[in-house]
Parts: sequence; structure tokens; C-alpha cells
Amino acid sequence: MKAVTAAIIQSGDSFLIARRAPGEKFAGFWEFPGGKVEPNETLQECLERELKEELGLTVRAGDVITESVYHYEHGSINLVAISASIVEGEIRLSVHDEVEWLPIDKIIGLNLAPADIPIAQRLKDIFYGL
Repeated sequence: MKAVTAAIIQSGDSFLIARRAPGEKFAGFWEFPGGKVEPNETLQECLERELKEELGLTVRAGDVITESVYHYEHGSINLVAISASIVEGEIRLSVHDEVEWLPIDKIIGLNLAPADIPIAQRLKDIFYGL
């Protein structure tokens, strides 16, 4: 099972969410940005590297918030949601064609990648104290 990270970056009551660009795997789906863990890399190192590569952002990765195991046709992943804060940089799109800062209840209404749905639900529970 592949380990994949997802950045949970919050500003006020909004979270950063990104849509996969045409031509990319899962094109048109929204996701919490991140990526696959490389050999000998911690979850936090992976998240920091992926956000630099995909969005041009320097972030500081924090604690694991929740995890979501999902079985896609091409294999299973364990999507690990990690809190992160932006240190510096302006968002630059490469594998995404759009980013938004949205409240969690609006994110849940988007066309989310399947593995991201349980993470969005868990964030809603945490944010609203459920």
C-alpha cells in the first residue's frame, strides 16, 4: 500500500484545496495537495517536498490529523492528512489548474478525489466539534 500525504493548511475558517489539471491522474477532482512518500522520507519531509514541487510553497509540516485508506483500481493508498503552515512563497500551479481557500462545508460539496472524502468529513467533525 502506498503512503500518500495531504496538506491541511488552514487560514481562518478556510482550507487550501486544489483541482487536478486536465491530463493529470484524477483530472477534475479536488484534493488536499500532497503526494507520494519516497523511500527513506518521513511523512513530513514528503509533504514539504511535494508542496514545493506542486505549488511552489515552502511549508512547515506538523502533526498527522487523520488517515484514509482507499482502494483504487490501480492499487491501494493510505492518505495521511498532516497539518501544515505556509512559511513563504506564492502559489504556482503545475499539476493543478485551480486552488481555492474554502470553508470545510463548501469543500465537502466539491467533486473530491475519493480518498479525500473521509478526510474532509473528519475535518468537518473537528472544525464543528462533533
